Amino acid sequence: MDPTIAGKTVIVTGAAHGIGLAIARRFVELEANVVLADMDEEKLDAEVEALQNGRGKATAFSGNLREKLTVNNLLATTIDSFDRVDVLVNASRQVLTSDPLDDEEVFEQLMHQNVTVNMRLAQAVAKRMIQQTPKREPDESIGAIVNLSSIASTRTRPELLAYSVSTAALDQLTRSLAVAFAPHGIRVNGIAMGSLMSASLRQSLRDNPDLHDKIVAATPLGHIGEADEAADAAAFLASCKAHFITGQILAVDGGRSLLDPVDIPAH
Repeated sequence: MDPTIAGKTVIVTGAAHGIGLAIARRFVELEANVVLADMDEEKLDAEVEALQNGRGKATAFSGNLREKLTVNNLLATTIDSFDRVDVLVNASRQVLTSDPLDDEEVFEQLMHQNVTVNMRLAQAVAKRMIQQTPKREPDESIGAIVNLSSIASTRTRPELLAYSVSTAALDQLTRSLAVAFAPHGIRVNGIAMGSLMSASLRQSLRDNPDLHDKIVAATPLGHIGEADEAADAAAFLASCKAHFITGQILAVDGGRSLLDPVDIPAH
């Protein structure tokens, strides 16, 4: 149990599968009250049922968060269930490849899913955090927001143009909201993932068996990380152990983002 998380209310989006589910499970283990949000209602209900024997409490919310009304309904469900919200983990994201010469539709889709939806959720949750803490001490942290991003935000691969730009925008959104929300005691940080066994990576490995060895070769620690790596990072950033950390993008990638993909000197 983490006494700084136990009893807190946490919203985790994209929580029916992969990394989002691992994060939700971790907060339940830490005795938090967790609202798992996702569009996959059947899988979501099954996972929430499995979590009922955990230390914390879990409830499900199914809906399309691309719609403004659904964002409001998610927050209302959270308040109805647990009276407050203390942590938001924006773990719902889309990863798509596209033709860089003809990707306007994909570009708009990923910018909306990976940036606009996260911004709306962060704004709505921040307003509630401020409302429920009318007498904040000057150095008191009243809430934490964690955005899941990717090391793609700093890499340049044409087929990932839309995804890379959306994650770069999400990183800047994280930094901007951190400054904007800081006077209210709300911390905002990001996790740049790479070399983690997400649902999308698992599918890519099925489609391309050679990809596993390529990723391992490009990762200094020499293996693909598990979803729990992101869960640990999210729990840390949400806890009082990160009380003086805001506006940071923590790379959880086994060192992959440190390497120059071109094996020749840069001079």
